[in-house]
Amino acid sequence: MILLDTNVVLDVIQKRPVHYPASASVLDKIVRGQLTAALPAHAITTVHFIVSRYRDRATASKVIGWLLDRFRVAAIGHAELNRAHVFAWSDFEDAVVAAAAESAGCEFIVTRNVRDFGDSPVPALTPEEYLYDIGG
Repeated sequence: MILLDTNVVLDVIQKRPVHYPASASVLDKIVRGQLTAALPAHAITTVHFIVSRYRDRATASKVIGWLLDRFRVAAIGHAELNRAHVFAWSDFEDAVVAAAAESAGCEFIVTRNVRDFGDSPVPALTPEEYLYDIGG
């Protein structure tokens, strides 16, 4: 199982030109059942906020339902937040993602922000790296 960072999901939702192809390919593997993936719990609220703001609440609700049907949710509770705090990274949110991935038993974190996960207990790969090196 992999953990998808929020930026990968947003690449697809927002059709970000440079990042869309690889991110969409990773999501396609998940949708086709070729890959099991989780999202950190806070990704759900972030996606809802962004889609609501730039589209509408009805669309946001549909997107959240779609995500919840296809992804596991990596819990973020006291233990994960405490673990992230112990990491003492400059970006606490990335530390929370790493702690959630570790707690959920993920093999990889797929993110475009690999450099911020250098000390992660779960290795981080870009969508391109994951597709070509691991999940091809």
